[in-house]
Amino acid sequence: MLKKAILLILLVMTVSVRLMAQSISYVESTRSWHYIYDEKGRKIHTVSTNQGTIPAYGSSFYILQSGSFLKIYDPKGRRLATLSTSGAGQVVGASGDTFTTKLGGWLYTWSKEGKKISVRWVQR
Repeated sequence: MLKKAILLILLVMTVSVRLMAQSISYVESTRSWHYIYDEKGRKIHTVSTNQGTIPAYGSSFYILQSGSFLKIYDPKGRRLATLSTSGAGQVVGASGDTFTTKLGGWLYTWSKEGKKISVRWVQR
């Protein structure tokens, strides 16, 4: 009975470790696929290039540009938000849990959930 309890505890611990949030460390794009890797170098998600390009990524999200839409996903491929490029602009970069877009002479900072954080005029 004690052995079964210990095995059950070990199983629960193993499953809970696997369910912990993974961090994106690197995105590798080939002709057909985008491979998303975690901090240990393990492939955690694969996206077809037919779905779009990945212009930027942070440790907890990546952006897939598909036509005139920016789709933001978590490391496991769950969609967090969708933005139109006509309202958000083109992706400039990502850092932490935010990303930046440029539309005309304006720079927008967005959260990974697609909420606008700030806007500023680009100094020339």
